[in-house]
Amino acid sequence: MPRTFRKVLVANRGEIAVRVIRTLREMGIGAVAVYSEADRAALHVRLSDEAYPIGPAPANESYLRIEKIVAVARQSGCDAIHPGYGFLSENPALPDACEKAGIVFIGPPASAMRAMGSKTAARDKMSAAGVPIVPGARCETTEEATAAATKIGFPVMLKAASGGGGKGMRLVHQASEMASAWERARSEAKKFFGDDTVYLEKALIRPRHVEIQVLGDQQGNLVHVFERDCSIQRRNQKVVEETPSPAASRDLVARMGAIAVQGAKAVGYFSAGTFEFLLAEDGSFYFLEMNTRLQVEHPVTELVTGHDLVREMVRVAQGESLAFTQDDLVSRGAAIECRVYAEDPSNGFLPSPGVIESLVVPAGPGVRDDGGAYPGCNISSFYDPLISKLSVWAPTRERAVARMRRALSEYVVTGIRTNLAFHEKLFAHPEFVAGRYDTGFIERYKGELLGYPRVEPERRDAVAVAVAIAAARSERAAGVKEANLGQTGSRLSPWVAQQRASLRSR
Repeated sequence: MPRTFRKVLVANRGEIAVRVIRTLREMGIGAVAVYSEADRAALHVRLSDEAYPIGPAPANESYLRIEKIVAVARQSGCDAIHPGYGFLSENPALPDACEKAGIVFIGPPASAMRAMGSKTAARDKMSAAGVPIVPGARCETTEEATAAATKIGFPVMLKAASGGGGKGMRLVHQASEMASAWERARSEAKKFFGDDTVYLEKALIRPRHVEIQVLGDQQGNLVHVFERDCSIQRRNQKVVEETPSPAASRDLVARMGAIAVQGAKAVGYFSAGTFEFLLAEDGSFYFLEMNTRLQVEHPVTELVTGHDLVREMVRVAQGESLAFTQDDLVSRGAAIECRVYAEDPSNGFLPSPGVIESLVVPAGPGVRDDGGAYPGCNISSFYDPLISKLSVWAPTRERAVARMRRALSEYVVTGIRTNLAFHEKLFAHPEFVAGRYDTGFIERYKGELLGYPRVEPERRDAVAVAVAIAAARSERAAGVKEANLGQTGSRLSPWVAQQRASLRSR
């Protein structure tokens, strides 16, 4: 019988904790937050109904401690735990601990997590279920890997069997590179996942990274919620996601969706999950991995379908059936998401932690910002440097790209470095605007996206004048922004701001 949760613990931090808390609030469910010493003043703590400390800043002493999470849930009288993404979200030990403590885990069953948690085991499982997989091999030594790669054909990609997020991955172009790449991949896999098992796959030339959102209930109903193109990546991590994919026809998406549902059923899956595929230029596609959790980029799916995926996860965990069938689902318009990071694209996308001095978030028609920051907050070096996810929706992709350009022009973050300028260059790049991109796009055009364009000698004077004018405008805008903020932080009318600025200068 379905039940109704009174209180849910959100076992996460940052923007995803804020995102989940907001849906819980809409559902009339109490939200309990946990926080490390570094997150005592974090936004998710401020928005929660209750908040409890769980340890020092390092994640392995706080957010990754299952016994602390479960103890807080029991202490605060929570009915359930939502893991968000990252941290413990794909660790089957958490749902096991929840079951033992009589607490509901808002996510898939531990058995499905285990079946799909190891990439090598998942490949075998999906192959048996009829899901197409990239040619690959499991190897124990460098020699075995070199032999397998020679048989499959270079280039190949080495991958951590228990990995994700671009960690433990190395592209190998020829046999002479295998030894060093093998050792580096194993070392990184051990460091980040505690498992140095590595396997290899055939590296497809200029593939797209297209994923299918699946959603199921405990009654056996399973649907796919269309696709997301996640091909714009740096260091094998996604930076921009959109739906529909510019490279996938509706017929192809339907076929990929049917395959994803077939794979999910094979492991008894329910709740939200995502099948990731590599899409080749000829339209063939291959299973990459399954993420047994809510994806970072889920907002774009919500924008084109109108369905709250977090709400559906909660409903499913309460024992309710999905609120819709496959035939009910319709994708309308186009949605794009930018991940706004505290990082320096010009310096290898290295993190740029620190205190945000000012923050102006864009708004207006079709703009959504899923953030976990505020002016004065600290972007900690202990965690992923994601500030927010900026998403837009419009009736067409062309208008969505234009809307994102407008939204990016309004976004202001000072005090730290961000990748906002990179996004502005990306959304102005003609190849991206045309939808012609793949997973190697950033590397291919890094000179245009990460550096500065070459200026012809005859145009240098004109460009210098333009830069000077832009700098002057920026200084004036900064002065107006400062004047526009009263002691309470509220906005003043431009006329009043101008008068106050004039008085200050006397």
